[in-house]
Amino acid sequence: MRAIITIGFLLFAWQAAAEDLSSAVEGIAREAQGRVGASAVILETGKTIAGYHAREQFPMQSVYKLPIAMAAMRAVRLDKVRMSDIITVRVSDYVRAGQHSPLRDENPKGAEVSFEELVRLAVEESDGSASDVVLRRIGGPKFVMDYLHRTGVVDMTVRDTEKRMGADWSVQYANSSSPDAAIAVLRAASTNRLLMKWMTETKTFPTRIKGLLPEGTVVAHKTGSSGARDGMAAATNDIGIVRLPNGRRLAIAVFVADSKADDATRDAVIARIAKAAWDEATKLP
Repeated sequence: MRAIITIGFLLFAWQAAAEDLSSAVEGIAREAQGRVGASAVILETGKTIAGYHAREQFPMQSVYKLPIAMAAMRAVRLDKVRMSDIITVRVSDYVRAGQHSPLRDENPKGAEVSFEELVRLAVEESDGSASDVVLRRIGGPKFVMDYLHRTGVVDMTVRDTEKRMGADWSVQYANSSSPDAAIAVLRAASTNRLLMKWMTETKTFPTRIKGLLPEGTVVAHKTGSSGARDGMAAATNDIGIVRLPNGRRLAIAVFVADSKADDATRDAVIARIAKAAWDEATKLP
């Protein structure tokens, strides 16, 4: 009888905590002045820590470079390409000025780069030119979508290139995902040591998921950003895997779309949601 009462009390306490967290996330999300979606799950147990508009679609922007990189790893396993292959990158392959591309900036006349380095640049540096070359080399969006479907990921669409997104603002909305689908991708990526290394060493936006977490917390993440047009940012995103103090891993995805808030506020929305999920996850036995 005592065990039944204890289990019942724990379930009641968990439900109350989940409701409190949902309310907290909703309050944080209002500050974005746009659409916000979030999902957070303990990978080892499958326990959902947070879900907020978690099945709605949001533009991914550079978050989509992670599934492209994962599909590239599959292409290597299928012997479609080798990591050591040297790929010719032409000037015409570069994304336009204003889009992020260290590869273009450091090699204005083109470059000869290994396939592995291109994938690393796409993930760790969020290099748009490198991502497009990788995507073309493995067979385009169809190969990525085939990979996602084989992996059991639904509600995520990779349809077009970084170059196309740079040429037409509306194209970014076609490369979309739900927060829950992003969690599924993170779960699949979590078994790949090389991807986890690159994501942990990523250079972009430490002010998002990592922003309010305890110093030294290990976070493997992939960001995505659209910039703003007419005072509205189409996409401010971060998805990642956070190492908890007990050794478990918290997968979290936060998307902020069509936001009228400034850069710092949008980043803070992601950071505060991540911190709220962290606080809840660290309470679990």
